Amino acid sequence: MQPLLDLLPHLLNGLTLGLLFALIALGFMLIVGVMEQINLAHGSLFALGAYVALVIVGPENLPEPLRAAWAAVPVGWRYVTALVFAPLLVAVVGMGIELCMRRTYGKDPLYGLLLTFGAAMVLEELIRVVWGTRDYVLPLPGDISGGFIFQGLIWSTYRFYAAAFAIAAILAVWLFIERTPYGAIIKAGAHDSEIVRALGINLSRLRLFVFALGTALAALAGIIMAPIWGIRPHVGVDAVVPAFLVIVLGGIGSFWGAVLAGIAVGLVVGLTGAYASEWSLLSMYLLLIAVVTFRARGLFGKKSVLEA
Repeated sequence: MQPLLDLLPHLLNGLTLGLLFALIALGFMLIVGVMEQINLAHGSLFALGAYVALVIVGPENLPEPLRAAWAAVPVGWRYVTALVFAPLLVAVVGMGIELCMRRTYGKDPLYGLLLTFGAAMVLEELIRVVWGTRDYVLPLPGDISGGFIFQGLIWSTYRFYAAAFAIAAILAVWLFIERTPYGAIIKAGAHDSEIVRALGINLSRLRLFVFALGTALAALAGIIMAPIWGIRPHVGVDAVVPAFLVIVLGGIGSFWGAVLAGIAVGLVVGLTGAYASEWSLLSMYLLLIAVVTFRARGLFGKKSVLEA
């Protein structure tokens, strides 16, 4: 019984990490599905979300005239404000990237890859110019920070909050895609963009909206991940690689495939870290190799939009 109890924190950490990987991957998957482009700037937008939240939550990051007034606002309200407005601001940046990408549509996908790679480099360097290279910690409301003791073990309160928030966000995205007319249009655009155009739907506007939604999800995941991973300029690299791995593992275009693959990757990383920490990151790549060897399109994948 005691070995199982000792393993529970690692299971919780792995589950939380997996749910957040899934949240990052969903935004990545929406962009790949509708636009047939891999957005290499996704990780930098993830990092930007965390930095924008840092400015909103931490009054010391604001100009002097606003600092005192904003510091008087309870940190809980500042945190909620960051959860709402930081993804919206990052979505605007994402829309700017999509507008730049329009000249690459219909051409070799390499053009889109190079453009988003360049955008990722620009965003990362802008972060360094504005915030420097030091690590930051996102302030948290007292209700969701700290820890508690259960069965002789110390548990992080925030880990439970992060897992619950990730579940709520994933369900909200699923309800939006499956239960609203806009979600039906997005699914149709992922299946056949020419049919969507023939039905009179503005494809350019659809792509702009999907890119904004995908980048907003990346920023939201960045805010939730910030207390776990910390905030630093290159944290986006730590996010975009697992996100790409998750959508390939789950099957490109599969919503629940991405969710289950994210959870699987998180659990593998968490459990491996319990027994052999030096293998924790390598374990997710070994999982990908094992799955793709027997099922090339992932767990729930159909024909990929990236296949000729």
